[in-house]
Order: sequence, then structure tokens, then C-alpha cells
Amino acid sequence: MDSIERSLVDIEKSMVKHFNKKETDEILKYFSTNFVGFSSTQHNRLTKLSQLKKTFLYYLTEGDKVKFSINNIKVKIYGELALTTFYWEVQLQKKKKTKVVNGRASHLFLLIDTEWKIVHEHFSKAH
Repeated sequence: MDSIERSLVDIEKSMVKHFNKKETDEILKYFSTNFVGFSSTQHNRLTKLSQLKKTFLYYLTEGDKVKFSINNIKVKIYGELALTTFYWEVQLQKKKKTKVVNGRASHLFLLIDTEWKIVHEHFSKAH
């Protein structure tokens, strides 16, 4: 794995850690202010960081305990663009009952100045 791939995988893993600590503002730092995306929590296209934050809060408020994880991260680099794809799982525990939601996702990164920023996100639930 080259250094760019490693950096992007580290970003994905860092976002997981921040999510599990409920640090949504830290996650948003990885996104471009001009991002656009789709969430597993709603049908409408997201174009604002405030809308994206609401998607994080949807899961964070659905359970007394919430655990987010990702696996099988793949990275493809296209010059100053890079694509990560992975599978995700959210475990929601409420009153000793656990609900599991899982799916797949992709992030499109753009190298802006010297930082990789997410310009597109697509999360979908598994069928």
C-alpha cells in the first residue's frame, strides 16, 4: 500500500473513531464545503455540511449505545482524485436490545492544496 492509500485508509478509520466518540464536528473537517452526497438515512441529496451532520446524529440518537465500524476498504487513485469504497455496520443498542444496520459506501476525495477532502459521499443500506 502506498502512502496516499495509507493516508486515505487512515482518514476513513479516523472518521469511525470520531463517530463512535460522537465527535461529529471532527468528522466534518474531512469534507469539502462544496461536497454533495447521499445518505442511507434519507432520500434527498445532501449539499450542506449541516445536512450531513444530521445524518450522523440520526444514528447517534437512535440507541443508548451506538457502534459504527467499517471493513474491506479499497482505494483507487486517479491523480488528484481518489475513491474509497467499504462496507459499514452500525450497532444500535437500546434497552438491552441490539439492532444492526449495514450497507456499503463510497467517498470521492479531491486533493485540495495539500489535503485530501471528501467531495462526494454515498452510503446505502444493504438489501
